[in-house]
Amino acid sequence: MKHPAIIFDLDGTLLDSLADLAASVNHALQTHGMPTRSIDEVRTFVGNGVRHLMSEAVMPGTASSLFEQVFATFRHHYAEHCMDTTAPYLGIREMLTALQQRNIRTAIVSNKIHSAVEALHQRFFAETIDTAIGESSTIRRKPHPDGLQEAMRRLGSTPETSLYVGDSEVDILTAQRCGIRCITVLWGFRDEMFLRQQGAETCIREPQELLSLI
Repeated sequence: MKHPAIIFDLDGTLLDSLADLAASVNHALQTHGMPTRSIDEVRTFVGNGVRHLMSEAVMPGTASSLFEQVFATFRHHYAEHCMDTTAPYLGIREMLTALQQRNIRTAIVSNKIHSAVEALHQRFFAETIDTAIGESSTIRRKPHPDGLQEAMRRLGSTPETSLYVGDSEVDILTAQRCGIRCITVLWGFRDEMFLRQQGAETCIREPQELLSLI
């Protein structure tokens, strides 16, 4: 089999988490007297981790001390509400089951904090995805290659025998830096024209299309 290991991004690829992220962003902003953000605005902010998300969401010129307070409020709220409406995209569960039946090993690599990644892994994908990796003291956020390299180590795969599946420009760049073929999904947080401009080569519109590419 050409690709016995597949590594997935989480938000915007496996999980539709936008509503919960936006709710926590706006809770933090309102708590500290700042204007809220629309769903479409939050969509453009995600992909580089939650600190970047909140740095984009706060008012321009926000003092660093105030930002840390807003960020702490966001993290506390999101830790309690990250599964309120978040769920796998349509067809994801079936696709993962099909990969499992083909004996293809799988992993998650996300820019979320590792504890949140592991919680979501256990809640939604414990039976179908082998391992999950988030940002930690030893794993830097994408586009650093740390997460993908650690996933390949755990899966016993190489760049030549792995695929990386994601929905953003960060995912495309991360795959390039690791020398891994990237499959870009079009149901996530970015539109096709933007992704093509960022270097996306192989795009899919629904999860089942992935099965024909492996």
